[in-house]
Amino acid sequence: MNKELNEKEKLNKEELNKEEQSNKKKASVESHQSHVHEFLASTKLAEEGDDRHNHRFAGVTSEVIPRGNSHIHVLMTNTDFLDHHHEVAIETGPAIRVSDDKHVHFVKGTTTLDDGHVHQLEFATLIQKPLV
Repeated sequence: MNKELNEKEKLNKEELNKEEQSNKKKASVESHQSHVHEFLASTKLAEEGDDRHNHRFAGVTSEVIPRGNSHIHVLMTNTDFLDHHHEVAIETGPAIRVSDDKHVHFVKGTTTLDDGHVHQLEFATLIQKPLV
């Protein structure tokens, strides 16, 4: 009887160990971070005459969002403040390879409507992990 209990305990410990290892693998996969891109750009000019102006903005994209056979990123930021500012919330285009292991993303869109106008924007993100 003791031998049977020892065998059952041994099997239970093995099962728990396997389950623990499996959970660690799942946690590792789920917590694995992908990459991001820095960006800095200027909006296109808006308004006319003395009110004609543009804005600058910068930030870091979200992590990878799989899309088709590539991926995109989301970026959310505010422009600089003149006597007003705009918000930028937009998805990048898919990855554009610039070398064997590096890529950028093209971004095109419009800011929010503030102070009676919007700004068009068009730029490329910076290369991911530029020093690695």
